Amino acid sequence: MKIQDLMTTDVRSVGPGVSLKDVAALLIEHRISGLPVCDPEGRVLGVVSEADIVAKAGRESGRSGGLLGWLTDGREVEERKTTARTAGEAMTAPAITIGPLTSAHAAARLMIEHAVNRLPVIRGEELVGIVTRADLVRAFYRTDAEIEREVREDVIVRTALVPPGLVTVAVDHGEVTLEGRVDRRSDARVIENLAVRVPGVVGVTSKLTWRVDDQSRKYRRELARTL
Repeated sequence: MKIQDLMTTDVRSVGPGVSLKDVAALLIEHRISGLPVCDPEGRVLGVVSEADIVAKAGRESGRSGGLLGWLTDGREVEERKTTARTAGEAMTAPAITIGPLTSAHAAARLMIEHAVNRLPVIRGEELVGIVTRADLVRAFYRTDAEIEREVREDVIVRTALVPPGLVTVAVDHGEVTLEGRVDRRSDARVIENLAVRVPGVVGVTSKLTWRVDDQSRKYRRELARTL
């Protein structure tokens, strides 16, 4: 599943000069937790979020300790955020962005690695959408039939280039079972590794067999002699 299948395309964004009061109003009005900050040409500069507003509110109310730390997930608050007046001063920058054809698995990895809840989606330098952790959670909650179809059609046939019918796919509550015979052992490994990355898959049990073990030492020695 690609990000273009999950992202919100009606994206609200603000310029770096927009006041934090106006940012807070937009977050409340549209029931969202963060906004991309863009320059006049539409390039994404950063992201301003609820946590940035809380950092400012905590400083203004004189709370610099436990409550502020709790509301910002225990992260250290930069001094510039607590004194910020505009989106550009408060935003997290540079923005961590992603392309529309990137996989949901890669998006989840980026969010975890960078501890962010949302990723602006860009095509070239143009902002075309935004994807959030909630979008990825919704992607994970898929029917067994949807998972089976993606594994069979996208993973096995289109990506691994295994002809239809050689591998059967069964899915039960997100648990995928693969059975059949493929040409090479490496084909089986590719299918297993890609199947586990399909959104909604809990685990993969492979009962695949292969005609040629192209990962064995014997095979590699024989191949080397022919070169």
